[in-house]
Amino acid sequence: MPLPKPPTKRADMLTAEDFASQPKPVKQAKSNTRSSSAKAAPINVQPPVLELVRPAPAVAEQVTPPKPASTKTGRAPTPIVADKADSMPVATKPSNGDTRSRANPSPGSSPTRRRRDVGGPAKLFVLDTNVLLHDPMSLFRFEEHDIYLPMITLEELDGHKKGMTEVARNARQVSRDLDQLAADMSSRQQVDPASGIDLTKTGHVEAKGKLYFQTMGMEVHLPAGLPQGKADNQILGVVQALRSQHPGRDVVLVSKDINMRIKARALGLIAEDYFNDKTLEDGDLLYTGVLPLPADFWDRHAKGMESWQQGGITYYRVSGPMVSVFLVNQFVYLESPGATPWYGKVLEITGKTAVLKTLKDYANQKHSVWGVAARNREQNFALNLLMDPECDFVTLTGSAGTGKTLMTLAAALCQVLDERRYTEIIVTRVTVPVGEDIGFLPGTEEEKMSPWMGALDDNLEVLARGDNSAGEWGRAATNELVRSKIKIKSMNFMRGRTFLNKFLIIDEAQNLTPKQMKTLITRAGPGTKIICLGNLAQIDTPYLTEGSSGLTYAVDKFKGWPHGGHITLARGERSRLADFASEVL
Repeated sequence: MPLPKPPTKRADMLTAEDFASQPKPVKQAKSNTRSSSAKAAPINVQPPVLELVRPAPAVAEQVTPPKPASTKTGRAPTPIVADKADSMPVATKPSNGDTRSRANPSPGSSPTRRRRDVGGPAKLFVLDTNVLLHDPMSLFRFEEHDIYLPMITLEELDGHKKGMTEVARNARQVSRDLDQLAADMSSRQQVDPASGIDLTKTGHVEAKGKLYFQTMGMEVHLPAGLPQGKADNQILGVVQALRSQHPGRDVVLVSKDINMRIKARALGLIAEDYFNDKTLEDGDLLYTGVLPLPADFWDRHAKGMESWQQGGITYYRVSGPMVSVFLVNQFVYLESPGATPWYGKVLEITGKTAVLKTLKDYANQKHSVWGVAARNREQNFALNLLMDPECDFVTLTGSAGTGKTLMTLAAALCQVLDERRYTEIIVTRVTVPVGEDIGFLPGTEEEKMSPWMGALDDNLEVLARGDNSAGEWGRAATNELVRSKIKIKSMNFMRGRTFLNKFLIIDEAQNLTPKQMKTLITRAGPGTKIICLGNLAQIDTPYLTEGSSGLTYAVDKFKGWPHGGHITLARGERSRLADFASEVL
């Protein structure tokens, strides 16, 4: 009898101990005729097999091995290894009598592939309704881990789907995603819903886990002080029951509700906040847009350095160790005692070389913008960004009194009225009150927005006060002209609009969500410049933090873009009282 064909794929080699522990094949009686061979009763033995790393429970199959090679030479028979690509399932040793099939895993078990990737069973995350309403894509944000949705969560989604609010839109989007996942179930999953739904079916390849629905009632043992009818307590009961059903697997409750996480931890359950919406864990790690240079920068980068002048601006092409940390449109400076400070901006990065350019000194009164001159280093950097026609998107952050609105409005008036680079100024902001809401406001859209634009009026008063030679009539005419070029718009009507050659100012941008920020920035048409102003220490929108604010999101995503820039203003210039209050209060 000829030897069996070798496997087409290379298999893993067995160790000496594993090979020695394999059962030896039993020789069959020789038969000279085909008929006698057919009449002989086959002897079922366990063939040599491969032992997978952390194998899932499987049914051990009895197969008849092929006739071993002749041993006349005294050599041991060669072990036969099954091909992994063969259609026949690979037999594995049963563990502790468990003979469950790998073809139908339960929420408590995970495929071998996933367990091998993460070094253990995947976690089972139970999502609260507020997570889905906060981020409708949260179903696909948990990588290789599984998602479990209690039925009360689906009921709450159904209750929030009506209306035109952001929460209602998110509820409808989640419902559509769940409908697509459930409609694409295979026939096996329709027979057994507990087998789970692959989250990759709708094209989200990053989500390698499965989605499980609660399909039956669970025995819940909660303290008497927690009423069973409340939705939060029902979800806590589901988490507790799942942990009892799957003791070898981490069952984690994910919720944006702080009190619910506290109750879960008091019951001994694992509870976590939803962190995927956070751009940064710590607000102090936010990109500042400024990089100080070491004192020996020119000595370390003098080799091969080139410099030239063009239009009164000096350019430097340098190469050295600092180039790897530079970002395009990042400001650099070198200040040393007894020497003239040098301020520059990274204009271009090509391979291991970078081009630096000197800045225009807006601290000098003859270079003032609409009568406003920079009072510190960061304000000079900010005015260079605001007056740069090649910079389409600028973000300015800083505490109260750092001059964000005043410099932006001065740069806008200079480029609209003097240089005629833009046709008009559009100002908008998030209408989130600090205290109690005053109710509905009368009038048109601009009249309704005027109480929210007190900062705009204050800064226009400062800018108009600087012109003393025009007289009272001249200042009044200037104010009318300035007012005619400024349009105050509400964010509620921004969707679908396109701004052409406009100077768009978004004030109090720290109260925007990342989705709202995307909606506003994508309104920009050709020739439009967008400025986002905000103080990350004064967030008034619920569920937003410094790490999840839309302003933080925009700063992080646009850093290094050749047509965008960011500056964090460090020092307040409003008054000594405001500066002291910002530090101690």
